[in-house]
Amino acid sequence: MNNTTVLLVGHGSRNPAGNAEIERFAAQWRSRRPGWRIEVCFIEYAEVLLDDGLDRAAAGARHVITLPFILNAAGHVKMELPAAIERARQRHPRVHFACARHLGMGREILGVLASQLDRLMAELHHPDPRTTGVILLGRGSSDAGANGELAKLARWLFEDSDHDLVDLAFTSITWPRLESVVQRQVRLGMSQIAIVPVYLFSGVLMDRINAQLARLRQQYPETAFALGSAFGFDAGVFELVDARALGAAEGGLLECDGCKYRLAAEAEHLHDHSHTHTGHGHDHHHHAHA
Repeated sequence: MNNTTVLLVGHGSRNPAGNAEIERFAAQWRSRRPGWRIEVCFIEYAEVLLDDGLDRAAAGARHVITLPFILNAAGHVKMELPAAIERARQRHPRVHFACARHLGMGREILGVLASQLDRLMAELHHPDPRTTGVILLGRGSSDAGANGELAKLARWLFEDSDHDLVDLAFTSITWPRLESVVQRQVRLGMSQIAIVPVYLFSGVLMDRINAQLARLRQQYPETAFALGSAFGFDAGVFELVDARALGAAEGGLLECDGCKYRLAAEAEHLHDHSHTHTGHGHDHHHHAHA
């Protein structure tokens, strides 16, 4: 990793505390990898955005590895990041830019969620998993493939455990929402419900989830609830970013970098930051990206 900068790319949050958590993650990662040069930038809602971050990373480096610090590869990762990298290549022709795969929702994240579920079961005093519902709670996306990644994790967790019900819910943009899924699980006879947020960092949404849970506890006094926490500082996440950065150095790259389909979709997407596209006809990115 000599002469290489790793640029950790966060989505960016309207809440400055959310961005500060990613800066804190980067500081901890530097302490774990003292020989690496690790920089941070964000896609939106931050002082240092993509173009600026790529320029900073390129200064004094021969190689730049951008690493999307994002669980779901929706439009921002698929289009804006590769487009910014193309611009950076024009500005810094002597620097080699590579884009690592985003964190994704693979077996590594499944392991983190399974550990979280184990802790929640202990908090509930180890009840029968067959009467303990599990709800994976994600952010929600207008990208159907990104939502499907959460469904895949729910299925894996179901197959790896003895829980009869492992459902998914979303906090925004798409459905179902938490209260609907809780209502359904209670109706199906679940005595306890373990809610596992699929979030790297807390941000304002965890406050909203806590408020919803307080209301649900009043609504369902016979049901025991346990709520997990964001897992961005889990050791498994540091192991995953290590693997992604090293993999990119060896050629394990984000598929959208240099992809011809991306170019066709860019013109429309790059001008739309509304976060309100919920129709099924708006996804022009038809090739499957892990």
